[in-house]
Amino acid sequence: MPFRIAQIRLVSSHPEVYEPCDDSFALVDALLADRNHLLEHHPTLCLEVGCGSGYIITSLALILGQEAPGVHYIATDTNPHAVRVTSETLEAHGVHAELINTDIALGLEKRLAGLVDVMVVNPPYVPTPEDEVGREGIASSWAGGENGRSVIDRILPIADNLLSDKGWLYLVTLTCNNPSEICLQMRERGYASRIVVQRSTEEESLHVIKFWRYLDAQEDGKQMVTPNKTAPARGVMESLFSQFPLLSSWRSNSNHSS
Repeated sequence: MPFRIAQIRLVSSHPEVYEPCDDSFALVDALLADRNHLLEHHPTLCLEVGCGSGYIITSLALILGQEAPGVHYIATDTNPHAVRVTSETLEAHGVHAELINTDIALGLEKRLAGLVDVMVVNPPYVPTPEDEVGREGIASSWAGGENGRSVIDRILPIADNLLSDKGWLYLVTLTCNNPSEICLQMRERGYASRIVVQRSTEEESLHVIKFWRYLDAQEDGKQMVTPNKTAPARGVMESLFSQFPLLSSWRSNSNHSS
């Protein structure tokens, strides 16, 4: 039987590549929770920005599986070691993606503009000094600059350019990233949003937020946030938290590797 998600024992590794952790598991669980919607969405092009070990793009390909034939998967990473490790992880699971060593989607803007139906991003979100952002090696996977937003704020307009009219963005954020402000910024670009997964540990509080264009009225039926660009930031998050169920149960590492 094909795997439902990538298996930790088959995920390749390298000292300079970020290994699957709580944020990776939360994003994959968000995709699992949204699987029926993803299948009904009929994506033709899926993109991961910052593929790292390949755990997430491999899991997405397995989640959609044979029920979504003809999907083209692309994954990018600024770390060349991550590109190699992702290739090994994909091969170990018998799935394929086009891999590109680049910063976010540099060089792909024209080729992919308006074509990406599903975009998944576990960005560098840890607050760090700005001079740590974009360094070579594993530090590039977590160093997010002031408030952890330096890379996230670069990704949002790129996502807007690449997403198709029905495109969905799944983004991992921390509370300290001010997700309410991120939602407001995306509203100004014409996107509704909802929290798919929220999880807390002793060290951090994670939110996986899904964004989609207002014109995609079929997204999740009643689970749409009513557009209101004048809503205060606090009201946005209260709306997100009150209207949609939060999936708060943690999966243990053994569950992900079984």
